[in-house]
Amino acid sequence: MTDSQRNHRGRWRSRFAACCMALLFGLGGAVRYYAKQMPDHFYAENDAPVSVSAALPLTVSPAKGNAAELRLFGVIPVKQVTRTTVPAKAVYLGGAPFGIRMLMAGAMVVSLADVPTGAGNLCPAARAGIEVGDVIRSVNGVPVTDNAAIQQTVAASEGKPVTVSLTRDSTALTLVVQPVLSSVTHRWQTGMWVRDSTAGIGTVTYYTLSETGAAGFAGLGHAVCDADTGEQIPLGSGDVIPVRVTEVIPGTAGKPGELRGIFDPERSIGTLLANTACGIFGSLDALPPDAQPVKVAYSQDIRRGEAYLYTTLHGETPSAYTVEIEELRRNDTALRDLVIRVTDETLLAETGGIVQGMSGSPIMQDGKLVGAVTHVFVKDPTRGYGIFAEHMQSACAG
Repeated sequence: MTDSQRNHRGRWRSRFAACCMALLFGLGGAVRYYAKQMPDHFYAENDAPVSVSAALPLTVSPAKGNAAELRLFGVIPVKQVTRTTVPAKAVYLGGAPFGIRMLMAGAMVVSLADVPTGAGNLCPAARAGIEVGDVIRSVNGVPVTDNAAIQQTVAASEGKPVTVSLTRDSTALTLVVQPVLSSVTHRWQTGMWVRDSTAGIGTVTYYTLSETGAAGFAGLGHAVCDADTGEQIPLGSGDVIPVRVTEVIPGTAGKPGELRGIFDPERSIGTLLANTACGIFGSLDALPPDAQPVKVAYSQDIRRGEAYLYTTLHGETPSAYTVEIEELRRNDTALRDLVIRVTDETLLAETGGIVQGMSGSPIMQDGKLVGAVTHVFVKDPTRGYGIFAEHMQSACAG
């Protein structure tokens, strides 16, 4: 073998070794990336390996009990995961607007204010430790059903201290408040302003039909929160009422738009059952006559790319509009699971993108329900967040 041949072979071996090292580093980086980005739990409808939508081929091995393994190219271990085998889930596609009329379980403190007295101004509630966002459950042992119940109990105290039972961040507290006599109203007051109800418009994500024939629905994709405090409202009771969309206020950068509609307050079509971080859920008198069954996609089935958003801009009938799923956030604890961008020219022309009232609008991809719109990017109304339909179903089941 000549020196030239030896040198050539040496260079080839060096390049091969460099390529192998680069490949190993690349695979190691991919393993670390997917170990962090992919969830620790997967669903399957049978015992076969589960394919996961990703840039590189990922599979979840058949479960041994509930334990399974996420693998790259079907062979390289990424991490240990759990896997649950569940029956195929089918629901009925939503997209129609609905109204809610919700009474709280108690009354939420939305503001604290000084009470004018002859000796000066002070806020008895604040002095006692009450904070904005607290939910008042009872006063002097009398359950709070509305704002009037608090006022009546405080007035009946005739200036004696009142015992206030409340919840704060799911923690029960009992505080003692000393009412003062207002020099303006000449009534005993505590200085706290409360809200006992709310109403609004949202969009149905999907309908359900139980084995007994009972109809239900899921909507919004996020909790109903108080407009002043931003706190999740504790549901006492509530009705679902029909809504007809009559006006669209387009959104612009820095100023979200909204859907406006006409409620039919004399007519209830269902009952609210739960207000959760994943949406609101309830029962209905009946399914819409034209409801279309669709399968629910699991998060591992969803991919970046084109999808369809179903929402209602006029009247009560939803239409389909194109959107782009730009990002999948499978481990986001705030349930901002999807980032979507509106691409449909008609929708952009009418709304500017995503507007208030569209929360809950279902997102379809490859013929399956993948999620629902939840929030708009205030600085860019063409883009927003969505929640996985899988999470909404889990919340409903829980």
